[in-house]
Amino acid sequence: MNDRKQHVLKMAHQLFIEKGFQNTSIQDILEYSGISKGTFYNYFSSKNELLIALFKNLYKTLETERNELLIGQDPSDIHIFTQQIELQMRATRKNNLLALFEEVYVSNDADLKDFLKQSHLNLIRWFYLRFIDIFGEDKQPYLLDCAIMFSAMLNQNLKFHASAYKSNTSIHKVVSYTVSRIVKMVDELSESEEQLISPDLLNSWISDGSNTRAFREQLKDTVIAVKKKIKKLEEEERYLELLMFIENELIHSHHPRKFLIGSALASLKNESSLAGDTSLTNLEQLINDFYKQ
Repeated sequence: MNDRKQHVLKMAHQLFIEKGFQNTSIQDILEYSGISKGTFYNYFSSKNELLIALFKNLYKTLETERNELLIGQDPSDIHIFTQQIELQMRATRKNNLLALFEEVYVSNDADLKDFLKQSHLNLIRWFYLRFIDIFGEDKQPYLLDCAIMFSAMLNQNLKFHASAYKSNTSIHKVVSYTVSRIVKMVDELSESEEQLISPDLLNSWISDGSNTRAFREQLKDTVIAVKKKIKKLEEEERYLELLMFIENELIHSHHPRKFLIGSALASLKNESSLAGDTSLTNLEQLINDFYKQ
């Protein structure tokens, strides 16, 4: 990610912390970041896409830092796992993620909600895989159940401990307490041989989106080619908005709206300088192929 895009994400994140996601407009982000509208739409097709990019950026940093704690360590050491969870909880607090999550949950945006749902499932999968490291393959049939329960206990314990003790909330105490509880639950479930949810279901829950990687790569290359043509036009910002809307709908929308995509494409085709352009023709063909799938 280039430095300027990283700067926009950082500035937007600060605004989201100060004002909230819903109360922050794109214009606020433009003014606070010192960028033009055209530059914004070069990076993001919408404020929602920016938020998803911010989440991905934060998750990537967290994953790197979590993995660094394992370097040279025994992955079965439960104390390392406890440190990893504490790191995650501190990052969540530092970046005000719980407040951002709450805003997404009460919004009407299906794509944002779906992104958070998938992120939560990815976290449960990480818990599950780490539990295999810690407790062993022989207890694997019961570890997805334990991962789900651990996730719920951790969130609720932290929430109510914070409510009860305000500024004296101890992340270390909450995490250590919750990890101790899950150790006993793993032993109990493996001894009773009770299983609620089979780990075989986990991969079917985690989606990589409705588009294939090949389609996304092809779309990305085509959009870049159209952008080069648009940058020569007088109404550059307007056409960039239309183009980024099309890309966002096809890649990030759970149910891409064919009529709106068609309308945006028609507006691009109505520009005489773009009429018959090869890159725009390729984009139209990609869209048609997408809806034939």
